[in-house]
Amino acid sequence: MTSPPPTILHTEAAPVLDLLTVPQVTARLQLGRSAIYDLLRSGQLASITLGRARRIPTHALTDFIHTRLEQEAA
Repeated sequence: MTSPPPTILHTEAAPVLDLLTVPQVTARLQLGRSAIYDLLRSGQLASITLGRARRIPTHALTDFIHTRLEQEAA
């Protein structure tokens, strides 16, 4: 008796949006906590607030890095 092949469900869901905490961003950029909050306050680094928690989407961090690289190259 052969079992049927497993059913694979393909859902067309939106891509998962990864959110980073401020400590995760400080580790990735190797900057201090206050430097990250300065970037957030000045609007150079985008974030969202969930309750009292601040979260930075990974794409916002990537965009910030690309922008800074372009500024340095100019």
